[in-house]
Amino acid sequence: MMHSFIPPDRFFPYLTWTDIQAMPDKENVVIIQPVGAIEQHGPHLPIIVDSAIAVSVLGKALAKLDSSVPAYALPLLYYGKSNEHWHFPGTITLSAQTLLTVLVEMAESIYRSGFRKLVLMNAHGGQPQVMEIAARDIHQKYEDFLVFPLFTWRVPHIAKELLSPKELEFGIHAGDAETSLLLSILPEQVKMERAVAEYPHGLPEDSLLSMEGKLPFAWVTRDLTQSGVLGDATVATKEKGDRLLESVSDGWVQAIQDIYKFRQPQAYKSQ
Repeated sequence: MMHSFIPPDRFFPYLTWTDIQAMPDKENVVIIQPVGAIEQHGPHLPIIVDSAIAVSVLGKALAKLDSSVPAYALPLLYYGKSNEHWHFPGTITLSAQTLLTVLVEMAESIYRSGFRKLVLMNAHGGQPQVMEIAARDIHQKYEDFLVFPLFTWRVPHIAKELLSPKELEFGIHAGDAETSLLLSILPEQVKMERAVAEYPHGLPEDSLLSMEGKLPFAWVTRDLTQSGVLGDATVATKEKGDRLLESVSDGWVQAIQDIYKFRQPQAYKSQ
């Protein structure tokens, strides 16, 4: 199954070139590029976590999406910018420049085919800035090309109902949320007997500076954790994962619908 979690009728590579040539209203068709990573996720999770979350959430959303909304998924881009994890075996990383080049050249191919709406659906916390730079540069070069650099977890969802306040703040990698989701989508690949709870070590106290936030400092994963886990994986459950998957995918249905209806603001009027 080359389409993995994606519904086959929503999988862009299953189209023929004549299907694409004849497609109506191509400027409003939503093309979605899921972007993941292959990187360590502690001793209990496979290194495919971010990639698996991206494509499973997207597939669930596209299955729920009304058939009147034209939207297609491109093949998952497995590799991302994961150099913060490269001290842990198995992590595969691209440089920021390589990832940026891949995204821009992919986007230009989509543009040449007549499409004008592209979503960069990123599931890895180490590369949103690359998505944003790519989106701005692409739109500047092609003013009628609307590009949306979106993070998988930033749509509305119910994580606050399921996770502890400490986990919501610090459980950013291989903790409760990601482990629960993997128990839902790839349960046979989760080794719960190896799950640990480890929160960031040595964070500054009574300081405006933080690991992530308005005033962050640069870090690599081994600065903060010995296991590679940031969060509490031991409390993860499949039931929480099922609910998270439903909730996040519902948020993506709404986001795709909004992108389909979106029109570029035009403050400047040429004379």
